[in-house]
Formats: sequence, C-alpha cells, structure tokens
Amino acid sequence: MRAVVVRNPGGPDALEVIEVPLPVPASSQVRVRVEAAAVNPVDLATRSGALIEAGVMGPREVIGLGWDVAGRIDAVGPGVTTFAPGDPVIGIQDRLEVSLGAYAEYVVLDAGAVAPAPEGLTPVEAATLPLNALTAQQSLDLLGLEAGASLLVTGAAGAVGGYAVELAALSGVAVVGVAAERDEPFVRKAGARWFVPRTADLGLAVRELVPGGVDAALDAAVLGLSALGAVRNYGGFVSVVGGAAPVPLRGIEVHEQWVAGDGGALRRLASLAATGRLTTRVADTLPLEEAARAHRLLAEGGVRGRLVLVP
Repeated sequence: MRAVVVRNPGGPDALEVIEVPLPVPASSQVRVRVEAAAVNPVDLATRSGALIEAGVMGPREVIGLGWDVAGRIDAVGPGVTTFAPGDPVIGIQDRLEVSLGAYAEYVVLDAGAVAPAPEGLTPVEAATLPLNALTAQQSLDLLGLEAGASLLVTGAAGAVGGYAVELAALSGVAVVGVAAERDEPFVRKAGARWFVPRTADLGLAVRELVPGGVDAALDAAVLGLSALGAVRNYGGFVSVVGGAAPVPLRGIEVHEQWVAGDGGALRRLASLAATGRLTTRVADTLPLEEAARAHRLLAEGGVRGRLVLVP
C-alpha cells in the first residue's frame, strides 16, 4: 500500500510516498481503509523534526504522519467485537512511536480510539473531527467549568478553537472569542457571547467585558501570558501546545492538554456533528501524493478549516 513518510526530517519536500506492506491489526486493534486524512499543525512539527528535538518522540528510520482518519473497517484484530469489516468509522492515531500514520491507504488503530462515523457527513468532513474536537473537549474537561462560568478562547476561528467555542456554549458557558476581525461572524455564530479582535490589548479588553477577568482560558492560539492576563485570580488556564504554557501567576491553575484517543468521547462528538451542533470545516481536499503541497499551504497561514488528503 502507499503511505506518506519522512526519512530525513526537514521541509515539505522531506515527505515521500512509498510502498509498504499492508499493516496487520494486533489484539484490540482494527485496520481502517482510509478515505480521508486531515492535515494538522502537529504533522508539520513531526515532518520538520521539531518533535524529536523537543524529546516528544524518538528518532526513527521511517516516520509516519497523520492523526485524523475517516474510512471503513477493513479488518479487526483478536478480541475486537465492537466493529466489523465495512463499518464506517472515524479515529485518531495518537501514538508517536509508530512508523505509519493516517497519511496512507490503510492504517491500524487501537479499537478504543475509533468511533462510528457521524451520519450525514462525508468522510472528508468527518476526518476533520477527531484530533481537534477531542483536544477541545478534553481541554474543557480539565477546566471543569459549570454552566454560567466565563471562558476565554483564543484562536476561536481555528480548528480547535472553533470546536471549543461550540462545545463550551453548548454546556452553558459564556465565551469570549478571540480571532481576526474578519472571523467575527463565524465566532459569534459558533456561540461566543463576546468577541475581541486579536489585535486588542487582551487583558484590558476582556476585563472590560467581564469585570475581574474570566474564570478560565483555553489558549488555542498560543498567546500565553497575554491570555493569562485576562483570567481572574485562582482561575484556570489550558494550553493545547506542549511547552507553551505560561507561569501559573496569581494562583491560576495552568494545564497543558495532550490529546488521548477516546472512542466514547469521539462517539459523543460525532453525534453532535451529525446533528449540526458541531461545525466541521474543510478548507480543501488534495490527493495523498500532494501532501507536501498541503503542508506548504498550512504553513503559509490563513487556512480556515482543515486541509484533507484523499488516497
């Protein structure tokens, strides 16, 4: 089968399409025939070697890429009873020590990181859900906000931030969304009560809207201390990028969210997407062979939604 890998980390041209043996699912695993795989910033960090330099993953001769996948079950390993060949599914490859990711014609995933695909969505749409929606949901779970609480979401028009705004609003949390001015209509439609342009003095602007500061912040745009300045004393803060969390000033409880595959949570998120309460956004689709072009486009910035590779 074809798969996109990196042998020598570097720029987009480091990506290669190679032929590899069809992977075999082990106990409690499934093999998915990939119909769509989303391209995420973590893929760019993997390809460049940044994750190796940060000590998050070890060096290997062949490095696979791709976390998000939508497709159909092709085979199941011993002990798997929840899925059968032919089932449409979405899933996440959250393990960095494996040599093949979702940028491939087939991928093996832990059955616990897979859920039925959301009804009514195409595989391309569904592939934008797992990594980003799980990251948003697990970040909100860390904060533990109750209905009526206030939350700052930076990067509110991005893939993680957009889901965070929607999920928080669905739970009754009052959201302050931060994004580019042109993204205000989307952020408000997603459920934000207030909008602050990212060019504003964040601490000052947020505290004018929420006296004393918000109860918590979900920092999807990696603004760090400027976002922390908008949070009240003894509030909460979550960074979704490893190593980017600010110092926990003023008694603020600071977390770093490292996403984990969770089929149960993914099933709930898929249900929300199927009923239109979560908005999947596709920036463009490209064939698997154009993975390098997808990486260039994402690196250039300004992409709204996810670029999706189709084998």
